[in-house]
Amino acid sequence: MAKLILMRHGESEWNKLNQFTGWVDISLSPKGVEEALEGGRKIQDIPIDVIFMSSLIRSHLTAMLAMSVHSEGKVPLVIHDGDGKLEEWAKIYSEEAKSTCVPVYRAWELNERYYGELQGLNKAKMKEKYGEEQVQIWRRSYATPPPNGESLKMTAERTIPFFEETIVPFLEAGKNVFVSAHGNSLRSIIMDLDGLSEDEVVRLEIPTGDPIIYGYENGKYTKE
Repeated sequence: MAKLILMRHGESEWNKLNQFTGWVDISLSPKGVEEALEGGRKIQDIPIDVIFMSSLIRSHLTAMLAMSVHSEGKVPLVIHDGDGKLEEWAKIYSEEAKSTCVPVYRAWELNERYYGELQGLNKAKMKEKYGEEQVQIWRRSYATPPPNGESLKMTAERTIPFFEETIVPFLEAGKNVFVSAHGNSLRSIIMDLDGLSEDEVVRLEIPTGDPIIYGYENGKYTKE
């Protein structure tokens, strides 16, 4: 049975400040670094065959920190397909060295929900300005986007096709897949895996740095 590991990045500096982050490329806080390491310890004995992460640094750091404590000691190798000289010059000429690496793929489709004109603004101050109910609708409703941003529904329209077309084939081949991503991109994927309704998914909380593990066999997912 293949394993699918989903992990939300550790706390970011803007999570700590209670600011809308979205696609702003903010790094982890010191607490977030510890969360990523602790999440890594929880999966350290599960062999990892391939890693997917978003295009944002907090996702990258979480994946790399988690793998730094993995019991197999394999080295994450970021794949640079289509990156010109970086793709050409990153070629490995040792089969032995290749065997010690885990391929890592970056995908913007796994990025956090785009919060539009809320990005960088403090959530508490927005509640004071617009009211708690309105801010909660922007944050958690399924189909209503924040000003000039993405709704969860819109996020799902990019994450789920990518998951099904790019990640599932690895699971079907019996590979264990580790996905380091974000609260809303993972929320949309879990909605699909668990068959959650629109009302159920908006109540789903995904903690930072805590792996969610599924077994995959014959097209079916079993949460462990």
